[in-house]
Amino acid sequence: MSEPSVEPVDPALAEALSDAMPDAPSAPEQPSLDPDDPLTLLRQRVIETLQAMPSHFKFDTTIEGVNATDLQAANTLLGASIEVQVVATLNLLRELWDPDLEWQGYRFERQSQTFPDVRLIRHVGGTIENALGIELKGWYLLSKEGVPTFRFTSTPAACAPHDLICVVPWHFSNVTSGTPVARDPWVESARWAAEYRNYWWTYIRKSRNDKVAVLQPSNAHPYPTKDMQISDAPEFDKGNNFGRLARVKGLMDTFIEESSAQEALGIPIRDWVDFFGRHSDSADAATVHAALATELAEHRGLVAGNQAVQIADLVQQIHEILAEQE
Repeated sequence: MSEPSVEPVDPALAEALSDAMPDAPSAPEQPSLDPDDPLTLLRQRVIETLQAMPSHFKFDTTIEGVNATDLQAANTLLGASIEVQVVATLNLLRELWDPDLEWQGYRFERQSQTFPDVRLIRHVGGTIENALGIELKGWYLLSKEGVPTFRFTSTPAACAPHDLICVVPWHFSNVTSGTPVARDPWVESARWAAEYRNYWWTYIRKSRNDKVAVLQPSNAHPYPTKDMQISDAPEFDKGNNFGRLARVKGLMDTFIEESSAQEALGIPIRDWVDFFGRHSDSADAATVHAALATELAEHRGLVAGNQAVQIADLVQQIHEILAEQE
């Protein structure tokens, strides 16, 4: 049986760990998985399938007639549907994660009221057998925050060693309309993500308050029942930010940066986010256009003349489209 590949250390993670308190204990490490355990190879194949999923992702519903400035609600409206479609795609790609038919009878099922919310299970009589789980989150790339906003508060003890957390970025094919398109996901060990989140909160995060402990529920275990308490809670959290993984330095930094740099209709995602954010904050499209034109003029020296003209023309076209929608 082949041994799963080992990912290189993320530079952002290495930098974050270097900022840990001098007296901090060792940072949490990835779960030690037995290479001879069939679950370990299955897990690696599921990771590879999730990474290949965007090219196979299909969403039949076409979205039209939504004002560009109203798109911020897209994740709320379609987030659950996106996650359902990801699960359907995983089941369609069985040949990738079960090429030797060693897991016949198992299929991925979404269970929104339990953790993890996607499980690879099979039904035997009146019982359910769990193989592994995936905590699945969607991230609408053009949301005004520019980063994933979900919270992950599950305690490490509730995560089986082979469980994963997966964040799937998406946007509309034509930016303001079309069908949802999935982009490269972030996939990580759910247990390690939970442990590192707690470690960061206690030993890396800069806080003026001495209450930095994370309170963990007792008796939590993998594949908990709906009524089991499995959420960690900070001793003090005035800003209610505990569990927001996008704010945990060293965890998702590189993924967020790379996702924001990807292009939609030839324009980087981060620029779309900035553009729509400006229009959301101002009812006057002409004022927004003037501000963008001013910024472009200030930066003309950084690009070739013909590029500046093309960018100016594109800004004007987008301005006209948005003006028509108002």
